Amino acid sequence: MSAPLALLMHTFRHRLKSALLLLGCIQFLSAGKPNVLFIAVDDLKPDISAYGAIIPTPGIDRLAEGGTTFLNAHCQQAVCAPSRASILTGRRPDVTRVWDLKTQIRDITPDILTLPQYFKQQGYHTLGVGKIFDQRSVDDGADSVSWSQPFTENWMLDYNESTGKPTAHYHNVRSRAIGAEADAAGVEGWGARNEFLHERRGWPVAECIDVPDDAYSDGAIRKYAVQELSKLAGKEQPFFLAVGFQKPHLPFVAPKKYWELIRPVHTKRASFKEHAKGSPDYAWTDFPELRSYNGIPDSGPLKPLLQQTLIHGYYACVAYIDAQIGALLDELEAQGLAGNTIVVLWGDNGWHLGDHGQWTKHTNYEQATRVPFIVKMPGQSTRSTTMPAELTDLFPTLCELAALPLPEDLDGVSLAPTVLDGQEDLRDFAVSQYPRGERMGYALRNERYRFVAWYQTGPDRAANGDEAIDAIELYDYQEDPLETENLAELAGYAETVSQLRQQLSDFLATESAKRQ
Repeated sequence: MSAPLALLMHTFRHRLKSALLLLGCIQFLSAGKPNVLFIAVDDLKPDISAYGAIIPTPGIDRLAEGGTTFLNAHCQQAVCAPSRASILTGRRPDVTRVWDLKTQIRDITPDILTLPQYFKQQGYHTLGVGKIFDQRSVDDGADSVSWSQPFTENWMLDYNESTGKPTAHYHNVRSRAIGAEADAAGVEGWGARNEFLHERRGWPVAECIDVPDDAYSDGAIRKYAVQELSKLAGKEQPFFLAVGFQKPHLPFVAPKKYWELIRPVHTKRASFKEHAKGSPDYAWTDFPELRSYNGIPDSGPLKPLLQQTLIHGYYACVAYIDAQIGALLDELEAQGLAGNTIVVLWGDNGWHLGDHGQWTKHTNYEQATRVPFIVKMPGQSTRSTTMPAELTDLFPTLCELAALPLPEDLDGVSLAPTVLDGQEDLRDFAVSQYPRGERMGYALRNERYRFVAWYQTGPDRAANGDEAIDAIELYDYQEDPLETENLAELAGYAETVSQLRQQLSDFLATESAKRQ
């Protein structure tokens, strides 16, 4: 048998087996289409127990047990709005052309199809709460055409009666007092009130107060989602419920009990705090997002005690969100929905916690692009894979698992064969990108390496091809998992650089041709 024919037969057998397994799973589900519980977590890096970390996350562990954990999954741009625009359309940032925090998706491509919009078209009741789209990239804060019922934003939520709504993000005495001053002065609007608090040092980077979970937005988001699940349980129409948790995004505010779950063993500072040797200076960030909070210096490194507080606060927020996820899963089971619901968990980008002297996201490095990505299909086996995956894959994967036809022009690939059959040859690499002024950096990540090419011509780099490359980077996670040195110029890696450079060049040329 010729090699091409053998490959064709191998692919056919895999697809046939996956199709039979999918048929079995769908038959296992109740008659009709499966429900979807779509859980987004803002700025969540995979430092959780399901990924081998020591941070206790029993709620997320329940998803990993009986689900598929993608250990090598990456966002397409490590910042909220571009990442979410890409995830929710299944298209890359170079297609949505959302590379910043102000461009609106439908200003560029008015008729682009979103994931919840497509499920709505396929007969699903779609609803959502919290942060799903980044509100700055959709004209009404939620993209109303995507939802069967009005999307529920934070200001609509039911907060704890004893505490009331937070002042901006906070319940501390100072911030609440300054908020009252703003009210008395007639300061209105989210931005104006936040600036008023910030100028008066009522905008701290962290808060640890003994309050109930629903004193903050994420507990109120969970409470709303639980109430909706109880309503949805009595309906015959399948649902797509999107629940967008906002922590561990800054500021690090969480009830005191979650701060107390985090021990000194969890808050060790990064062991490597320098920029990678030989890396271009512009590849890094001075983390202005973090510096916008009171108590953070305007420039320079952070003092060790402040670093410890930030690490502690980040993981306290992770524990807080994990408890909300656990409560969602409890309600799914209590309502008898678990056996007929696909659950997916994803983070929109990673987060630097002091590695390379970096904080927040906004880079093309591992800690910024790597994200948790877990899919749980009723009846499937527990598995994990190091095969590269992208968040663009989420759209086609959910469609195939729900037995829906795939829309045209999606950039991701369906990972349903991995979920159902453990197939691990669907992707050779994942691609992320990040702009730096007139440059656009593209990162290709396979199972061992990260290759980054910085193009001088930004998004129009295809016109000049390799001639436009300003710098390249290579990191070997087998030999140098902390990214201490850019290996691209070392003779021992010349062949690897040549191969990965060609792979990335071919990929970008193909993507550019698709957009013509």
